[in-house]
Amino acid sequence: MAKRWSILCLLFAAVAVLLAAAPAESAIGVNWGTITLHKLSPPTVVDLLRDNHIRKVKLFDADPGVLRALMGSGIEVMVGIPNEMLALISSSSSAADSWVSQNLTRYMVRGGVNIKYVAVGNEPFLTSYSGQYQSYVLPALTNLQQSLSRANLVGAVKLVVPCNADAYESAALPSQGTFRSDLTQIMTQLVSFLNSNGSPFVVNIYPFLSLYGNSDFPEDYAFFDGTAHPVVDGPNVYYNAFDGNFDTLVSALSKIGYGQMPIVIGEVGWPTDGAISANLTAAKAFNQGLAYHVLGNKGTPLRPGVPPMDVYLFSLLDEDGKSVLPGNFERHWGIFSFDGQAKYQLNLGNGQLKNAKDVQYLPFRWCIAKPDRDPSAVDNHFRIACSFADCTTLNYGGSCNGIGAKGNISYAFNSYYQLQKQNPQSCDFDGVGMVTFLDPSIGECRFLVGVEDGKSSGFSLQTRWIITVLIIVGGFWLSFTI
Repeated sequence: MAKRWSILCLLFAAVAVLLAAAPAESAIGVNWGTITLHKLSPPTVVDLLRDNHIRKVKLFDADPGVLRALMGSGIEVMVGIPNEMLALISSSSSAADSWVSQNLTRYMVRGGVNIKYVAVGNEPFLTSYSGQYQSYVLPALTNLQQSLSRANLVGAVKLVVPCNADAYESAALPSQGTFRSDLTQIMTQLVSFLNSNGSPFVVNIYPFLSLYGNSDFPEDYAFFDGTAHPVVDGPNVYYNAFDGNFDTLVSALSKIGYGQMPIVIGEVGWPTDGAISANLTAAKAFNQGLAYHVLGNKGTPLRPGVPPMDVYLFSLLDEDGKSVLPGNFERHWGIFSFDGQAKYQLNLGNGQLKNAKDVQYLPFRWCIAKPDRDPSAVDNHFRIACSFADCTTLNYGGSCNGIGAKGNISYAFNSYYQLQKQNPQSCDFDGVGMVTFLDPSIGECRFLVGVEDGKSSGFSLQTRWIITVLIIVGGFWLSFTI
């Protein structure tokens, strides 16, 4: 009996070793940004993640409302420290302790939040920052690592630094990839720190931006379904920009002695509006191709069969409060619209996307310009409305670009009206605006209805349809009785 038990123990031990040695399968998570004028409640967003079996989420800060909503969900979380906080944390160990206490220890309790990573800054080495945050990164990492140790969280939480792909460069081929000359020293120190603490290298890769910013960039190379413009790099052939960019990073890491460094894709995606190449068809093609590519464990020519550890799509929801300095597309990266409705069919490994449930909408009504008014007479009102609300879809390349002058004015009026929670005065515009209960959406141009933020009474989609029907029926009844 003892001999048989010993054999069983050896078998279990062998299985355990094999499982530990087996490469972990990649998983697709999402970035959850909250710079929006129409904010879904965090519990609604968490339910959306659960319903779509999205088990990993990356945040750009440590918003208490978001973290409270994630408690008990089991969803793996990467919380973020904004670049603006790096100077303080890098110069003060007590500030690092305070941040860890308030944003990690408080939530990492039994039944709490499953926090795996802390993103220290967001693309702090970006060229356009001109080195503004560069000197703070390593001291901040050091202070935070010591704080994690004091909080007994070293084994549970890993520090990472999401980097833009402009941190490395290549003359032409992935094998020639190197870190930027001004970053070579700090990147060597950073990667050494990450490696010694068991953290991956996090990089953001955007083939869309390569296409958007370079008229000579071959469009088909940005996608995953083959190209007439492959990049031949010795024995390796690259058929898509994602693999080429990824292997450029692998080459850069190899040149500083860390060629086997685990890599996580912190951001990758395709916008659906705001530019000629940003549309539903292109976004679906890119994101679905990416999902198949990653979940198929294809890897890249320099890492065949070894895909990134994790991939975080950018992004979960549209953020209509973001800056449009890079382009109008910045507000349209979501695989879901601002109200949690899937924009297109997408399978991330668990079936097609499911819409958010029980979204609390404002009443089913819109603000439009009165039909009898001259569009040229309300130009000033149009500009004012768009200075507060999001009108990016009206611009060249946008989904509402072709709805005409009167349509543009109505779209702007309605966007402002919904932003103001349908305050009756916000649809006046000196007597030019009027409220309608008939949806003025035109084709793919959607006139939105705002969502409830908990400050006033709102209605679910089903309820608002019932209200609309009652209003229409009531209107007919009144017309017959007067």
